[in-house]
Amino acid sequence: MRRLCDAYKCTFMLTAVRRQLLSVSRTRFFRMSTQTIAVLNEQDLHDGQMKEVDFGDDGKVLLSRLGDKVHATSAFCTHYGAPLVKGTLAADGRVVCPWHGACFNVCTGDIEDAPAPDALHSFKAEISGGMIHVTAKQSDTLKANKSRSLTLRAQGYSTQGPGVVIVGGGAGALHTIESLRENGFEKSITVLSSEAYTPIDRTRLSKGLVTDASKLEYRSAADLKNKYGVTFRPGVTVTAVDPNAKYVVTESGEKITYENVVLATGGTPRRLPIPGGNLSNVLTLRHVEDAQKIDAALKEGQRLVVIGSSFISMELVVAVSQRKLASIDVVAMEDYPFERVLGAEVGKGLKNYHEKQGIKFHPAAKVSQIRASVSNPSLASGVELEGGLFLPADTVVAGVGVVPATQFLKSSGIPLERDGGVKVDALLRVPGFDGVYAVGDIAVYPESASGDWKRIEHWNVASNHGRAVGRTIIGKGKPFEKVPIFWSAQGSQLRYAGNGIGYEDVIIKGNTDELKFVAYYTKGEKVLAVASMQADPIVAKCSELLRLGLMPSASEIKAGKDPLTVDMSTTAAKVKA
Repeated sequence: MRRLCDAYKCTFMLTAVRRQLLSVSRTRFFRMSTQTIAVLNEQDLHDGQMKEVDFGDDGKVLLSRLGDKVHATSAFCTHYGAPLVKGTLAADGRVVCPWHGACFNVCTGDIEDAPAPDALHSFKAEISGGMIHVTAKQSDTLKANKSRSLTLRAQGYSTQGPGVVIVGGGAGALHTIESLRENGFEKSITVLSSEAYTPIDRTRLSKGLVTDASKLEYRSAADLKNKYGVTFRPGVTVTAVDPNAKYVVTESGEKITYENVVLATGGTPRRLPIPGGNLSNVLTLRHVEDAQKIDAALKEGQRLVVIGSSFISMELVVAVSQRKLASIDVVAMEDYPFERVLGAEVGKGLKNYHEKQGIKFHPAAKVSQIRASVSNPSLASGVELEGGLFLPADTVVAGVGVVPATQFLKSSGIPLERDGGVKVDALLRVPGFDGVYAVGDIAVYPESASGDWKRIEHWNVASNHGRAVGRTIIGKGKPFEKVPIFWSAQGSQLRYAGNGIGYEDVIIKGNTDELKFVAYYTKGEKVLAVASMQADPIVAKCSELLRLGLMPSASEIKAGKDPLTVDMSTTAAKVKA
């Protein structure tokens, strides 16, 4: 009898396992198979409107309506996964992420603007019987599978002969590569990077003090080689460029010829020209190795002095404020952090927030020296301010900006601006030098909104410069007109669009003490830039209004007009082509 029962139990368990395996197989089949599902009543989606709808059990699809046409794409941004339905839609088919300004074409899913590293899936959408039907693989509608590889239009790649040489391995380099291949460039691409890793999400160094390069890399070396046909050479420093003979020279003396060269070397952290500025525990933050040194130094009970209240400095302060350090002192040249960019009122609100986290500010202060330790003269023991105040420190971080990394160009004949930048035209070409381009932190370019020459040290600008240069090299170039966007982790997310340098007035809506506000930076009647905290998607919307020339005037903002109410999404909107 016992044997019969055991046999029955065994049969029952096997049957249950078979049913479970069959269920899993069916689930996998349906997720991998293409399905057409009615997702929404047509009347529930109006011209210029977006809606996120369910697709199957776990899938999500973003529907966007432009006139009579409905488009369907992945529902989440491929950068950090923000729900795109909370962003903004323009009548020319662009959807902008509410978090970091990544932009996609809702008709194709293709990237329009960085920092998105991958495109969206695009699904078939049609109206039938009063319902909107979407055809897709359910697996492609899952958030985990939100990204689609870029459509690389080149048929094959050459690794021989001169093609494009990119000097530098940052964001500008990555997006130049992707833009070239996306637009059909088939010749060789060689990247010479002084860093030991492929292009990384550099913003996470200060925002999260991430120390593992593999967690920051957007593309592996194998992907760059096999998928993009790129010869990526890490740890190679370029020491000279000959723009007439068209070659670059590396530190080892090797000459590498090119048809086009993209100068994308970024910035070098400033070193303080004061006694003690080069002591071994006086650190800067630009590379993964820098983050590793800072992370190793800032253990519980240690004392930190940060010189400078730049965005990178204050992001680092946020990142380490919960480490139970003995003290964190910030030495600032201004009365309030970010005062030059954001104004005193916003800066005061941010200063108050940081002080509540235990940060001690020393405003309008100057450093006279970094005092060496008596017991170990190679180490700093603290920072001495003008007036005699001494701030003891186990680690000092200098966050006082960067200078363009252009020393290698001094013998090239390419003229450098007073700050070391390289002047380029609207297509990011260096005038007078055939096939020479400059992007990112080193490029001084004519800003379309003002016509002024600007050098903007934004990671996102470098990325979009790269995308623009790729199109120019392939023969599809257009003047660079992107609206700069950046963000900063300051307890809550600070978002900013435009270029407010030279603003005359700041119009504040909301409460800066609560870090819940919108700030408009104006010159005369023109709004130059917008910053916000806890007010999404206002910055994303304003970035598009600035691009389209639809931004309300300063007087209208003061009178209470909300940019979120400005129509830029329907066919009736006056959107420039």
